[in-house]
Amino acid sequence: MSLEIISTQNAPQPIGPYSQAIRLGNLLFTSGQIAIDPISGELVPSSVAEQTHRVLKNLTAVLKAAGTDLNSVVKTTIYLKNMNDFAKVNEVYAEYFYQTAPARSTVEVNRLPKDVLVEIDCIAAIE
Repeated sequence: MSLEIISTQNAPQPIGPYSQAIRLGNLLFTSGQIAIDPISGELVPSSVAEQTHRVLKNLTAVLKAAGTDLNSVVKTTIYLKNMNDFAKVNEVYAEYFYQTAPARSTVEVNRLPKDVLVEIDCIAAIE
């Protein structure tokens, strides 16, 4: 099986040596998305709810570039700067994953790239 690199201008460009996503067969593995506006390249320096919206919009753009959408996501990992934001992130997350809720892990981390409040990555099954 060969690897296919997925890239889109509709999501932030990598800030290091990694791809936005990699497709291997019918599986798509995304890199973590943070709250960077893909047009301006600037961080969305706002609340965890606003950052979560931006993160999920970025993740949606990467999935679209691979020819799929959030409905194909089977697993997400959420990295939070502060676990006290769990409920706020859940509220926004539910707006995006309202049809099929994927398996999920949520962890609190000491620090995230660019000192954002939330980062999310996912694995999707593509037919």
